[in-house]
Amino acid sequence: MDKLIEDWPKLALDIGAQFGLAGRIFGIVILIILYPVLYSVSRRFIHATFDRLLAGVIKEDLDFNKHRLAKRLALFFFACVFYAALPHLLSGYSTAIQLTRNISMVCITLVGTLVVSSLLDVFLTVYSSSRTSQDIPLKATVQVVKIVAYFVCGIFIVSLILNKTPLYLFSGLSALGALLLLVFRDSILGFVAGIQLIANQMVAKGDWIEMPKYGADGDVIEIALTTVKVQNWDKTITTIPTYALIGESFKNWRGMQESGGRRIKRTINIDISTIKFCDGDMLNRFSKIQYISDYIQIKKDELSAYNDENEVDDASLVNGRRLTNVGTFRAYTIAYLRHHLMINQEMTFLVRHLAPTEHGLPIEVYVFSKDTIWANYEGIQADIFDHLLAVAPEFDLKVFQNPSGADFRRLVPQREDEYNIIEHKHTDSL
Repeated sequence: MDKLIEDWPKLALDIGAQFGLAGRIFGIVILIILYPVLYSVSRRFIHATFDRLLAGVIKEDLDFNKHRLAKRLALFFFACVFYAALPHLLSGYSTAIQLTRNISMVCITLVGTLVVSSLLDVFLTVYSSSRTSQDIPLKATVQVVKIVAYFVCGIFIVSLILNKTPLYLFSGLSALGALLLLVFRDSILGFVAGIQLIANQMVAKGDWIEMPKYGADGDVIEIALTTVKVQNWDKTITTIPTYALIGESFKNWRGMQESGGRRIKRTINIDISTIKFCDGDMLNRFSKIQYISDYIQIKKDELSAYNDENEVDDASLVNGRRLTNVGTFRAYTIAYLRHHLMINQEMTFLVRHLAPTEHGLPIEVYVFSKDTIWANYEGIQADIFDHLLAVAPEFDLKVFQNPSGADFRRLVPQREDEYNIIEHKHTDSL
């Protein structure tokens, strides 16, 4: 029974061939009528087979319709059946057999190449679901294989049309080498660049890269043969030539994402006119601040011992060693950040003075947050500086700010009062 099912096309054609031209026409009609059934059954069989094979490999359902694998395999199967049936359909017509066989071989070659392309797409889909694809993307390699397959397919089709061997055509390709290099320049450069990117682990899918020349600042979503696609933070897509990542400079934030910390580097400019020595009242007030109460007591004992040992005159705060309000504020900032739960204490930790400028004395915070996610990082940074800006007046410090409109408006009433006084005196003198 199984053999009968397998050989039904040949049996149908043999039966039809016994009845001459009418029989051959009958056989062709049978093939045409049964083609939809054969096509539908083969598609269902292919779907079921691949579903069973890939059930333990890939978790999500594979969309075969997207890759058109089942359709192309069904067409390939029917093309092979038709090719095998030709001698029986056209027995006695050698010229017609040769012509139709060449046409059938062209169809088989073309559809077979499309099947190979779909198989590569299925492989790439399965591979992309694995963790290895993040480190070793193969899309560029698959595209190269497709190009080679289509090129070989074209050679075979031309050889069938010209009735020449493929070797005859391949022997003449050397003269077209320069033309091929020109046509496939970007593909060749992209392929070589892709190999270098993978071998040197310069960039991988999911990396956050920044390349201002091409307006790219976001995550890499695809590494193809000729282009690298970057989804920017505004959800726009930027395409970068693959070879540009080799020949030009770009920033990859992968190291930051893998380090477990994201840098916070920002300054607060202190108005220099508000910097002063701390007197007893200020120290008593600062000692009530929880984070630096121990620090204040330790420094008071240390400075008092030093001043007593060196017989320093306490009549002036300039004499001896004294705490300053800006130094105490810096110590508070360090203590506050040391107690902050979202600051990575194992990475670089600095709170430092920078050189004074026309905008005041910069106090720089250079630390790393534990959370590297952009939105969370910005929230942590904002909370820290919200607190520091609000606490600065507690140390009798003012944060520098250029005069605003409100500052100038506060001067207007004073000037008007002065003008009225001058005007009143002038009237009295008259």
